[in-house]
Amino acid sequence: MRTTWDDEKGEWYFSIVDVCGVLTEQKTQRGASNYWAVLKNRLIAEGAGELITNCKQLKMRATDGKMRSTDAADTEQMFRIIQSIPSKKAELRIICHLQRRCKHCLKGMIAKIDKIIPTSEGLCPQKS
Repeated sequence: MRTTWDDEKGEWYFSIVDVCGVLTEQKTQRGASNYWAVLKNRLIAEGAGELITNCKQLKMRATDGKMRSTDAADTEQMFRIIQSIPSKKAELRIICHLQRRCKHCLKGMIAKIDKIIPTSEGLCPQKS
């Protein structure tokens, strides 16, 4: 999953296409990209245009090794997008990945997430 750190804002940004691909088990990047395009249009039609507007276009390394613009979301936006994706995979898998990746900058948010979505040692093991 592609991520990038924004020094100015002090937060992580995640490739929305990559998260869509993982949650919907897309076999190709093109499939994940198409899924995100359809989801984006659906969210706009449902009145969640502000969420889409707040997403950024950031350059991240593509599979061909080149830096290419892709839609990216900060952690809060990513959680909102994840809630819009019907998935056989548990949302906890992505949440756990985000927690481990951003633990040092998200301590307060992790506490809030843990209150909303209780984790167990089997679903979201803590790394020491």
